[in-house]
Amino acid sequence: MIELIQFAWSPFCLVQHHILEFSGARFTTTDIPSGDRSLVWRLTRKRYYGVPIIRDGKSVIFEVGEDTQVIAKYLDTKLQLGLFPWGLEGVQSILWQYIENQIEGIGFKLNDIYWQEVVPPSDQLAFLRYKERKFGRGCLDQWRAQQKDLLSQMEQRLVPFEEMLLDKPFLLDQRPRFVDFDLYGILANFLYSGHYRLPAAHTRLRKWHRRMTRIQVKSLHREEELHS
Repeated sequence: MIELIQFAWSPFCLVQHHILEFSGARFTTTDIPSGDRSLVWRLTRKRYYGVPIIRDGKSVIFEVGEDTQVIAKYLDTKLQLGLFPWGLEGVQSILWQYIENQIEGIGFKLNDIYWQEVVPPSDQLAFLRYKERKFGRGCLDQWRAQQKDLLSQMEQRLVPFEEMLLDKPFLLDQRPRFVDFDLYGILANFLYSGHYRLPAAHTRLRKWHRRMTRIQVKSLHREEELHS
C-alpha cells in the first residue's frame, strides 16, 4: 500500500493527497511534526528532508529539484491517471511553476497568519523558529498586518485561471491534468485554516473547485466511455 508521509497543511502534501484520493487507490498517511524531519531523512538515506515523500513497498520517492514533479509522475504512471500527456508537457511545466511560486507564495502566508490554530502546540516552537529563520523575525505578525493586501494579490493572481475556465470544465481540457491538482492543493493550503473562501468574483474557479473536490477517476472513465 502507498504511504504518504506529510504534514497535513503543507500545500505540496495536499497536492499529492488529492491525487491519491482521485485515484481511488488504497493509501495511508503518516503525519510528522513540521519541525522534525528525522523520519524523512532516514527513509531517504540522508538524501532529502522535505515533504511529502511516498513509500511504496521498498521504494521511497521524493523530489530531486525545485521544479520537479517526481512524486506526481510516479503516481500518474503507477495508477494510470492521465495527468501528464505528452502534448501538454511544456504548458504544464510553465503553469505549475506559476502556481507553486505566485499562488503558493501568497497562500501559505495567509494560512500561516492562523498558525496557532493550525500547528499542534507541541510543534509550535519549532514552527515559529523555522519561519523566523527563513523569513525574518516577526514575519508572521507582518503577514497579519498585510492580510488585506495579500488577499487582494491572491484575487488578482487567480484571474488567469478564471479565464482559462471560460470554455472548458478544467484548466487545460475536458478532464483534469496535473496542474488542476497542483492548483487545487495549493489553494487547499490557503483555505486550510477555515478563515478564507475563494474570491466571489471568480465564479468559474469556484465551480471548478467544487468539481475538483468531488471528482474520481472511475467516474471520469465512465463519462468518457459514454461519450466515446
